[in-house]
This record gives sequence, structure tokens and C-alpha cells, in this order.
Amino acid sequence: MMPRQKTSFFAILLPRLWPASRPELRLRVGIALAFLLAAKLVNVAVPYFFKRAIDLLGIANPAEIAVGAVLAMVLAYGLARVGAQAFGELRDAVFAKVAQAAIRDLAIDVFRHLHALSLRFHLERQTGGLSRVIERGTKGIEFVLRFMTFNILPTLVEIALVGGILWWLYDWRFAAITVATIAGYIAFTLAITEWRTKYRRQMNDEDQRANTRAVDSLLNYETVKYFTNEAHEARRYDEAMERYETAAVKSQTTLALLNMGQGVIIAIGLIGVMALAALGVRNGEMTIGDVVMVNTYLIQLYLPLNFLGFAYREIRQGLIDMEQMVRLLDVPQEVIDTPGAPDLALPAGEVVFEDVRFAYDPRRPILQGVSFRVAPGRKVAVVGASGAGKSTLSRLLYRFYDVTGGRILIDGQDIRAVNQLSLRRAIGIVPQDTVLFNDTIAYNIRYGRVDAGDDEIDQAARLAQLDGLIARLPDGYRTMVGERGLKLSGGEKQRVAIARALLKQPKIMVFDEATSALDTHTEREIQDALGRAAEGCTTLVIAHRLSTVVDADEIIVLDGGRIAERGGHHALLAQDGLYAALWRKQQEAQEAGAPLVSERPNAKPLPVTAK
Repeated sequence: MMPRQKTSFFAILLPRLWPASRPELRLRVGIALAFLLAAKLVNVAVPYFFKRAIDLLGIANPAEIAVGAVLAMVLAYGLARVGAQAFGELRDAVFAKVAQAAIRDLAIDVFRHLHALSLRFHLERQTGGLSRVIERGTKGIEFVLRFMTFNILPTLVEIALVGGILWWLYDWRFAAITVATIAGYIAFTLAITEWRTKYRRQMNDEDQRANTRAVDSLLNYETVKYFTNEAHEARRYDEAMERYETAAVKSQTTLALLNMGQGVIIAIGLIGVMALAALGVRNGEMTIGDVVMVNTYLIQLYLPLNFLGFAYREIRQGLIDMEQMVRLLDVPQEVIDTPGAPDLALPAGEVVFEDVRFAYDPRRPILQGVSFRVAPGRKVAVVGASGAGKSTLSRLLYRFYDVTGGRILIDGQDIRAVNQLSLRRAIGIVPQDTVLFNDTIAYNIRYGRVDAGDDEIDQAARLAQLDGLIARLPDGYRTMVGERGLKLSGGEKQRVAIARALLKQPKIMVFDEATSALDTHTEREIQDALGRAAEGCTTLVIAHRLSTVVDADEIIVLDGGRIAERGGHHALLAQDGLYAALWRKQQEAQEAGAPLVSERPNAKPLPVTAK
């Protein structure tokens, strides 16, 4: 698969600020720009009205002062200031819809892309770090949009206007000093900020690492307690926070250097311009009002210019914060539908694995030419030692990965030739490790089909033998299950998973070691519920406990990624091969009250992804 070209943040964001499909947002952009220009035109008139008032008050004979004219200039001065602020606020209000729509659109694109990425990506990701990347990235977008549109662009417009006015009214030297000061200020700011960037990157890296460790530790709270490793977890978190502290201190001290340098440059510019103004008054070329106007223009210009340095720093830091979020969009999808892929047609529900080969790592094959058929409405079980490739079959059937050899057919259609959504809608699964959303029981059942009604949820719960539990709970279906369903027992979680799968009403059902973590009594109850769930479905059972598959129409025994034996339960026992050996070990372990044995002797450890 060819890697995707690295995406520029601005190439992603700019089309969202001027979206072709939303003319109302384009209109808002135009109105906001008009308000921006109006705000700056009114703002540059403020010093002029102030100068006129000062000149009128500077008449030698107080009796000759035209009070009405002075008051008119003061009123114009006040109205101009209010007008400049009003136009600025209107600009912000009109553009806010555009900015938030762009942020929302980009955030949902990243979210959808994450769900479109392969299982391989999600097995390798760190949830805490990834959530931090998205959180910082979203805030970074807000920073960049706010400072670019509300600070950088308005300041540049005002610089151009003030420079032109000083040149036109007074002398080119006023404009030259102003422009030189601004150029020096910007050059210094850019150089120092670029140098400081590495410390911000370090802060982000250590912040992400610390957050990942904290989330991982809290998610595994019980394990930490089991092994009394609270001090160890605190130490690991403190190490990451110490590195963050070091980077943050360097970032803050270099910020102080930047601020001092900016202050010196602005002071030099002010001294130069005010010295020219003082000479102009001495030579009779300028009035006191002119000096006040020049000083007001410079202060009016340098204040936003000083903020320009802060804005650039925030924009630069915002771009760094967004870097990893935007980079997520460059992660290629491993499993992609062919253009125009049709929906899966499912008249019967036959499943065929035809010479299927697969490896998570090319150096270590998992499945090596596996072929079998699950006839419509029939039940086929796959058993074998841990690492034989059993659960890989369900992942390939769901097309979390594509086979590296052979093919998988459903009713004669290669699943790689149909779209993934229709494929997964046709398959229901009860996994070994049922992870529930931190919401109500009703929500978790309804997740099987989000448009299902309450009556359908009740029926699914009864078929899954969950109605007794719900009747005992004070809040019934509204009971919160806790993070990952930790408030429910293993058997209760499995019943929720069965109800969820039943509500989906699939033609193909997969039970992926659905009872391997349960006690014998609970297993029998769950087996009854699974039997009801499988009625009328083509069923693939991936089993750890052989006692759960004795009624299967065919049992496939995997060993080392190949089919070692196949047949019915009694036929396999009669062969006295691998299946019979596993059966005897499990029966002996059950009689002795020990954990069930499923490992073949001297088995080499395999990756956790190859069950």
C-alpha cells in the first residue's frame, strides 16, 4: 500500500473556511472582512480627532477657543473609538459561525478516519496519548483561527494604514522608522520563536507520555492493587512529569527573553519617531496636536504589534499542537473498499474459507491454507491450542484485516469485493471479552441496532436470559454499567453481549470463545442463551472449552495455522488424536477442579493478536 502524501494543515483548513457547498458561510466571511476594514478605517481616525481637539485647546488666547468645535472633536473621538470596537465585535460575531463550523468539520473528519483505520492501528495505539492529541489539536485549531483572523490580519491592515498616513501627513522618515521597527520586531520574534519551538515539542511529548501512563494505570486499577504497585505507578508518572517540568521551565525562561527583546525594539522605534516629532515642533513644522497624534498612532500600532508577537507564538504553538492531530489523517487505511463495491447479498448465509492464508507479520504466518465450509443454518466449531489462529478467523471474517492468500466467501461473494458496512451488518458476534460503554444497560443492548424500540430490547433481553437481572436492579434498564461494564459480572456482561447480538438480527453468528472466562455453572446458563441466539443462523463457534461444542455439526481442529483434524465430536474422539488429547486433559482438569488445559506441550509463545 502506497503511503499517503503528508497533508498540510492549511490545505485541510482553508477549504473549510471557504466551503463551496455552504454559500451562507462564504457570505459570513465576506461580511466579516467588511467589518474588519471598517473597524480599522474608523480606528485610524481616532488620533486625528484627538489632534484636532488638542490644537483647538492650544490657542494662546483662551477666549478664542471654540468650545463647540472642541466638544465636536471630543465627541467624534469618542464615537470613533466606540465604532472601532463595535465593528470589531461584529466581525468576531459574524465569523464565529465560520470558525466553529470549520473546527467541527475537521474534528469529525479525524474521528471518522480513526474509525476507518485498521484493527492493527488500534491495537498499537495508546488511548490516553491519542485522546490528548485530539484534545490539543482541537484547541490548536481555535487558537490559529482566532489569532489569524482576529489579530494578525487586522494588525497588518492597521500597519499599512498608519504607515501611509504618517508618510502622507508628515515625512517619509516617520514611515521609514515605523516600518523598520516593525520589520525588526517581526524578524526577532520569528527567529526566537522558531528557536523556542523545540521546547514546546518536548512539552507536548512529555505531556502525552504522562497522560498515557496515567490513563493506562487508572484503567488497570485492580491490577495495580493486586500487585501493590501504587508507588511504582506514581514513580513512573512522576518521571514523565519531571521531564515535562524541565521542558516547561525552558519554555518559560526563553519566553522572558523574547518579551524583553520585543520591548527593546519597540522602545527604540518610539524614541526615533518622537525625536523627529520634537524637531518638527521646534522648527515650526508640527503642532503639539501633531506630536500627540503621532504618539497616539504609534501606541495604537505598537499595542497590537506587541500582541502580534504573542499571537504568532500562540499560532506557532497551535500549529505544533495540531501537527499530530493532522498527521492522523495521513495514516493510510489498511482495509479499503473497492470503488463502487456493492452491498453483500445474503440469500442463504453460507460461509466458505478457501485456502485462507494470513500473517500479522510476514515473518510469522498464522493461517496456512485453511479451508472449510459452514452451510446455511449449520454450526461449525473451531478449536485448538492458544495461538493456533482461531480468533484470527473471526477478524478476517469481519474484514478487520484482509487475507494474504486465498479468499473468504459468503454466499459465493468474495468479502473483499463487497462494502464493509454491509458485510458487518450481516454478522453478529459474542466476543470473549465483552467491553461495554459507560452507559445504561438499555443503551448497550440497543447498540446492536440503534433504531430498535423498547419492546425489541425487552425481547432480546429475555432471549439472552437477562430479564431476571434487570428485574432485580432498582433502576432496571437505566442501570449504569460503569467503564467497560465493570459493574457487571462476567456472566452478566456476556448476556448483554448476547442480547445486543440478537437485536442485530444477523444471518451469520460468531461466538468467539464466549464462555472461556466463565465458571461452569454460568457457562451452562450462557450456553443455553447462545443456543437461542444461534437458532436459524449460520454459526461459527471459536471455542476454548471443548464441552461447549459437542453439538456442532463439524469441529475443526487447528494446529500451527493448519487444519489438523475435522469431524463430529464422537468421530474425533474415536480418532484418538489431538482433539481427543485436549478433551482428556480438560476432563481431568475439570474433575480435579483445576483450570482447563488447552495448550499443546512445549508450545512456543505467539503474539497476543494470534489467538
